[in-house]
Amino acid sequence: MAHFAKLNQNNEVIAVHCVNNDVLDIDDEEASGIAFLTALHQHDLWKQTSYNNKFRKQFAGVTYKYDPINDVFIAPQPYPSWLLDDNFDWQAPKPKPKDGHYYWNESEGDWLEFIS
Repeated sequence: MAHFAKLNQNNEVIAVHCVNNDVLDIDDEEASGIAFLTALHQHDLWKQTSYNNKFRKQFAGVTYKYDPINDVFIAPQPYPSWLLDDNFDWQAPKPKPKDGHYYWNESEGDWLEFIS
């Protein structure tokens, strides 16, 4: 089973489809999967995604973006203040404290501890 992200014109993932191995060419899995899905859906913007994160950084989900220059899928930005690092992960403006359980509070621009 192979997974393919359906992209719109802005390289945003709008769906993820599974393709059974019996329709894939083992020597060119991505091209054969794209050809199959294009014929089936009359849509030609597809990229294979790895459920095990073996390529393209991470498994694509709806609202993820595909970066064609770096050939990676990027998760949606969790908060406006967070920045994308060199590994294509979103980072808070401040490191998360290591003691206790914290959540990011965007309006305060800081990590706040969960109170039980």
